Parts: sequence; C-alpha cells; structure tokens
Amino acid sequence: MRRDAGLQVFGLEQSGRHISTGEMPDVNKSAEEGDSFSSKVINRVFLVLLLDLLGFTLILPLLPSIMDHYAQTGDAVYQSLQNVVDWFREAVGIPMERKYNSVLFGGLIGSLFSLLQFLLSPMTGALSDTHGRRPMLILVTLGTMSSYAIWAVSRSFSMFLLFRVIGGICKSNVTLCTAIVADLPCPKARSRGMAMIGIAFSLGFTVGPLMGAYFATSYKSTGNVFYQTPALLGIGFSAADLLFIWFMLPETLSKDAKVSSSGFRDLLNPLSLFHFSAVTRTKDPPTKERMQKLQVLGLVYFCYLFLFSGLEFTLSFLTHQRFQFTSMQQGKMFFFIGVVMALIQGGYARRINPGQQIRTVCMAIVALIPAFILIGLSWNITMLYIGLLLYSFAAATVVPCLSTLVSDHGLASQKGTVMGILRSLGALARAMGPVVASSVYWIAGAQTCFFLTSACFIIPLALLRTAGRQKEE
Repeated sequence: MRRDAGLQVFGLEQSGRHISTGEMPDVNKSAEEGDSFSSKVINRVFLVLLLDLLGFTLILPLLPSIMDHYAQTGDAVYQSLQNVVDWFREAVGIPMERKYNSVLFGGLIGSLFSLLQFLLSPMTGALSDTHGRRPMLILVTLGTMSSYAIWAVSRSFSMFLLFRVIGGICKSNVTLCTAIVADLPCPKARSRGMAMIGIAFSLGFTVGPLMGAYFATSYKSTGNVFYQTPALLGIGFSAADLLFIWFMLPETLSKDAKVSSSGFRDLLNPLSLFHFSAVTRTKDPPTKERMQKLQVLGLVYFCYLFLFSGLEFTLSFLTHQRFQFTSMQQGKMFFFIGVVMALIQGGYARRINPGQQIRTVCMAIVALIPAFILIGLSWNITMLYIGLLLYSFAAATVVPCLSTLVSDHGLASQKGTVMGILRSLGALARAMGPVVASSVYWIAGAQTCFFLTSACFIIPLALLRTAGRQKEE
C-alpha cells in the first residue's frame, strides 16, 4: 500500500491502473513523469531553501560588531553578563583581555540558537510525517519572519536575544527540505537533491553575508541603527519564501504514507536520538544492520559538526581581532568561501556516485586538519585564505554526502523523522560546539583553540572506518 501511495505522489498512479486492467504499462512514460516531478521538486526546494538562507546569513558578518555595539552602549543586560564573566575570570585567575568577552558571548548566543533547533527539529520532522511537509514549512517560515521583525525593532540586548530565541525555535526549514528530497523515489534523484541543497547553502553563504555587510554600512545615511536594514531585508526574504511555498511547492508525502504521531519522548532524549529510537518504534522499522549503520552515521554527523561549528563560529571573531576585519571584509570572506563551495558542489559534489560518499567525506575531513591549523596560525591574509580554501572543500561536501547516506534509510512515512533526528543531532552539535570552542578561545587564545580542535577530527575519521566496514559486510 505504501509503495502504491508513493507512486501516486510522483504521478505514477497511471501505471497501476494499467496493471489492474490487464493493460501493459508504459514504463518509459512513467519513468519520465517520475524524473520530471523529481526535477521540479528539487528545483523548487532549492529556491525555498535559498531564500531562507539568504535571510539567515545576513547576520553572520555583523555578529562581532553587534557584540561590540552592546558593550559600547552600556546595555544593562549585556553589562550584567559581562560582570559575571569578569568575576569568573578573576576567580579562576585567567589573565585574559576583556575584548575576548565578546567571543564568549557570541558563542553562548550561537549555542542557544542551536539548542532550540535541537529541541524542535526532530519534532518538526515527525509532525511533517503526520501533517505533511508543506504545512509545516509554511508554519516555520511565518515564525522566522516574525523573528526578523523583532530584530528590526530591537534596541536592547534582551530584544536581540528574543530574536535569536524565536529564530532558533522556528529554524526547521532545512529539516523539512531534506525530508522533501528524501521523499523522492530514486536514489540518484535524492543524491542530486542533497547536492542542490548544498549548492543553496553555498549561494546563501556567498550572497547573504555580503548583502548584510553592505546594507549595514549604509545605515548612517538612513539614520537607523546599523543592523535594522539587514533585519528588514530578512523580513522580505521570508515573505517571498512564504509566497513561493504557498503557490509553487507541491506536497511530496501522500495521504496514505502519513502516520499518526507516536509521542515525542524519543525525540527529546539525546541518547534516544543517537540510537534513532523513534525510527525503531515505528510499524516497519529498518533491519538491525541498517539501524547500526544509521547510528554510526548519526554519530559521525554529530562529531563532525561539533568540531566544525565551533571553529566556524570563532572564525569571524579571529579575523575581527587579529586582522581588524570590518563587517564588509567579513562579508567578502564569506563570499570567497561561498563561491569556492558553489564551484565544488556544482562541478564535483553533485557528480559523486552513490558508493563513493564515505570516501569523499574521509578525504574532506582530512583536508580540514591542515585548513584549521593554517587559519589558527595565520599571520597574513594569504595564509588565512589558503586555509579557507581547504575549509571550503570540506564545507561543500561532508554534510551533503552524509545527508544522502542517511536519506537512504527508512520508509516514506519515516523520512521526516529520520531527517529530523539527523538535523537535531547536528543542532545539538552546533549548540555545544560554539560554546566549547569560544570558551577555549577565551581561556587559551585562538591558536590553541584551532590546534586542539584540528587534532580531534581524527575521531569522526575513525568512526567512518566503522561505517565503511559495515557497508562492506
């Protein structure tokens, strides 16, 4: 029944009618219709995610300046937190300059945002298995738009925190878009769809930060606070995204494939998430061997993003303090990263064959070790950008490859739950990574932070060897 329902979703119900009446189905026509529908879905998911990411990345080059802004304006909430940090630093005897407080605050804010994603992503994915992908996308996009509205009118650190809280609660667009791609019936279509999601990330991280930096520099002519115009632009992107989803995005989950919600206990317990327990409790769970492979892939995804997100988050603070990068220079740096990622994903990542993902991920993680060492040691711009080049290769390939591998697991009615759990593990990693890395940065400095984390990338590499052996068996 589920297979028939899946065929109906992708416009292949015609072949079923031929079979029931004794007529020979037109296999080529059905395959063409399926390919056409998959291509349409992939292209529209790409645009939905691109609009979302353009709004999301506007703030990236502004974070160091925003932290400095609240420190200089004497905001009461910010000053209270700064006093607590100063007291702790003096109590433990850390001889650290006050300017590193902004790194620690930035890490805490980034971790709060990701922690909320960790709590909400699996539930959003599970609810999409019950109510459909499209209604949930509309709901979270409305929430994201409201968060940008709060940012636009915020004039205090507490309002800024509220903006990040609401944004973290509603930031499930990536989970739902990957679930839509996971609904596609053909492995090649899913692989192509995940690569297109990666390209959307690349373009979003290419254009979004540069736009945020550009419009932030024009605030003097408008008389507004420097982050208000980027916030208004975020509202515009979310509104356009909402209209596109409403009028153009089809539902990919059939009524017969929808399942009733079985509770969220397994989706809130971190240990249950690592074991993908919510999937094992479904009516038709994957085999034991496939569950073991899924669990290893989930652990690799978590370890990689825990390490990567920590250094990724502190990168803008390193360039701001070591090279005195302005918001526009930060935007240009993200533009360089995004262009390299887009070239790699467009010319290489989307052509990776289904059996080569683990090998590609291993190669990318190996490249990250010298990348972050070069960035941590960099004493000039050339050395920094050489490290960023290697960094961009890994950023362009690891997550799309791991997402493709995970999307092969589970039935149509389980895809939202599977991809939601994966995104939740990633959000948990992003919640812990920035606060740990920024704490090490705050205590020991940039070089020690980048060196230690680079060495730890051996852990996901070792786990990938286990996943590779399981595949061979």
